Amino acid sequence: MGKFEIKTRKNNEFQFDLKAGNGQVILTSEGYTTKSNCINGIESVKKNSKDDSKFDKKTSTNGKPYFNLKATNGQVIGTSEMYESEASRDNGIESVKKNAPEAEISDLT
Repeated sequence: MGKFEIKTRKNNEFQFDLKAGNGQVILTSEGYTTKSNCINGIESVKKNSKDDSKFDKKTSTNGKPYFNLKATNGQVIGTSEMYESEASRDNGIESVKKNAPEAEISDLT
């Protein structure tokens, strides 16, 4: 079972990571100025991860595939790691879809 971990960045912003059951980070958020906004971001991931159209498949400047998860308003709410192949990226998307909706929240701040 996956989980969201809320952490504090060095600049005192909050961010979350979605981790798969094996502990691997599969999605990372932007920085949030308040913890409540960070938690709202998590709720947005839980909701939007059920919709295939919210996943934006990308390729970085170094040619590595990755993806963004977008909210209904088009704002990016999470970004994946860089993958070695498109198949691995697609597996990452499936992992977010599987883990996010029921993931618990662990506050590490």
